[in-house]
Amino acid sequence: MKSLSLLTLGWFALQAHAAPDVDTEQLRGEAASLIPPFQQQLLGTVKQAMADGGPAEAVKACRLLAPEIASQHSQAPWKVGRTALKLRNPDNAPDTWERSVLEQFAKRSAAGEPIEQLKHGEIVAGEYRYMQAIGTAEACLGCHGEKIKPELVELIDRHYPQDQARGFREGDVRGAFTLSRALPR
Repeated sequence: MKSLSLLTLGWFALQAHAAPDVDTEQLRGEAASLIPPFQQQLLGTVKQAMADGGPAEAVKACRLLAPEIASQHSQAPWKVGRTALKLRNPDNAPDTWERSVLEQFAKRSAAGEPIEQLKHGEIVAGEYRYMQAIGTAEACLGCHGEKIKPELVELIDRHYPQDQARGFREGDVRGAFTLSRALPR
């Protein structure tokens, strides 16, 4: 009887901390709708930098402009960013929940699930969190592929001495967009 009472109290405690009437499908839709403009601005910025000054300028744009772009797209109540298992920028390191989702994405991708379907959202500790996989595009291979030019490797190593984000092939899961927003209490 005592353990049943503790379980009951625990259940009520969890319910008291859950957000009331949260429409997770609506939140999932909101989160998913924020990714294309963020993705397009990132890709457009890198492509323009590549056109203006080659790979060295693209590395500079990623290093200096990508965090600003994420900040611009992180408008209340949403926080928008990128993360990966194989990092280039340590500022994008996944937290425990993100790491778990990224590992799930890797397994699902290895089992043949298309990258476009690698999405996950759930309520975690008073927030709605959503992730969507980023596939490695051909445009990414110059800096993240298997055959990076030596002068570019030197530049990347200078700015990112702990870089792990190399050796990708077109279509690999490069990482994920990660979004979160606090839920009303």
